[in-house]
Amino acid sequence: MTLVGLVRVSTDKQETQRQRDALDPMCVKVFEEKVSGTLSVDQRPGLQAALHYLRPDDLLTVQEVDRLGRNLLEGLLVLTDLFERGVGVKVLDGIAAGEHTERSLVLDLALALAEDRRRDIVRKTRNGLDAARKRGNVGGRPTVVDDDKRAAILARRNRGESIRTIASGVRVSVGTVHRVLSVIATDAAGVSAREETA
Repeated sequence: MTLVGLVRVSTDKQETQRQRDALDPMCVKVFEEKVSGTLSVDQRPGLQAALHYLRPDDLLTVQEVDRLGRNLLEGLLVLTDLFERGVGVKVLDGIAAGEHTERSLVLDLALALAEDRRRDIVRKTRNGLDAARKRGNVGGRPTVVDDDKRAAILARRNRGESIRTIASGVRVSVGTVHRVLSVIATDAAGVSAREETA
């Protein structure tokens, strides 16, 4: 019985070391992904790679059951797929800790609790942001693009640099460069339209 690990975090900024510390010593191979657990199985490259690697009687090993999916439905789909292949699941921590070779009430309950916990976090975050907004504070992540970076992005784009090159040079994500250029283009279109009607 071979242990094959799966490490999952939702974003690039989250650390995988805690999961790695638990899985690396016991697993022959550990697959890692930085994607939302609410995505469907075919949109999760680390999970897909693990599924191709696993053989009957192997155990897909995760630190907690919500690494399989934070969404109850997706977690159940992963479990069903594994069990149909003859692959079991080993969960290291939480109420579903242990080895599982078939669906059980405790696995279903653990996935349902993980989804509920995620919903609770989202709700509390929204409530906190709403309360801060009512007090005149704008919550959320601080902006990564100040006026200097915006000017640098525009200047580099006017020189014909690619969006990827700009992102690397200004040290922001490709998506951030897209958003900044989109806002600049929208603002420019609005100014042009006002000048035409004046």
